[in-house]
Amino acid sequence: MSGIRVVLFDLDDTLFAHRAAVSSGIQRYAATLGEPYGTMEAVDLVALWHDLEEQHYHSYLAGRLDFEGQRQARARDFAARHGVALGAAEASAWFADYFEHYVAAWSLHHDALRCLDALEAAIPGVRFGLITNGDLAFQRRKVEAVGLDTRMDHLIASGEVGVAKPDPRIFEEACSEFGVRSEQAVYVGDRLRTDAIGAARAGLTGVWLNRRGDVPSADDAAEAAATGVLEVTSLDALPDALGLDAPRSV
Repeated sequence: MSGIRVVLFDLDDTLFAHRAAVSSGIQRYAATLGEPYGTMEAVDLVALWHDLEEQHYHSYLAGRLDFEGQRQARARDFAARHGVALGAAEASAWFADYFEHYVAAWSLHHDALRCLDALEAAIPGVRFGLITNGDLAFQRRKVEAVGLDTRMDHLIASGEVGVAKPDPRIFEEACSEFGVRSEQAVYVGDRLRTDAIGAARAGLTGVWLNRRGDVPSADDAAEAAATGVLEVTSLDALPDALGLDAPRSV
């Protein structure tokens, strides 16, 4: 695949190991709380917290909750499942305490930096950027904490742009920031419809990073095929998926 000038990435669970940090954070926080939180099996506790994040974070992206409101909702509903009622201020404080454990577990996926290095070797002058659904300041904090800020030219966040993936306008905004045409950009993300299909529909090369071997719905599979979405199971496989030649030693 020739003509690539920019490779864009999703942040959470693409480069940044968000899910692992969430799992570690909620388990460690629940352990400090003791009863009644300690009565739930770890796997069920983590699944509940992930489900609440999915539910309420998407309410934030849809404009039904503000950023702090979705955090309060997650804390309130989690506590309620354990028979604990939290008011708004209590829910904010609860989430802030959890958040310290989440931050302590922040890290990159093991293949993230290897992928960036391989792409730089295979595409002279390539530039990197991030497109993320979320609050700009919060996402920038994560990027800086794990050292990605030194590798990324631009961070485009839905909270700043005003539209969220898979809306084509956020992908178009990213291409505009880099001064490239959509066909000169690749976008890699862990969600098939939100990331890869959304990018492909906006004219970019969409790549689905399917780390967990998820099986898409028939509709998503058909649209992915129609829009030319590529699928990889690790970032190490990205250069080959893009048809890039390995750099030759001199």
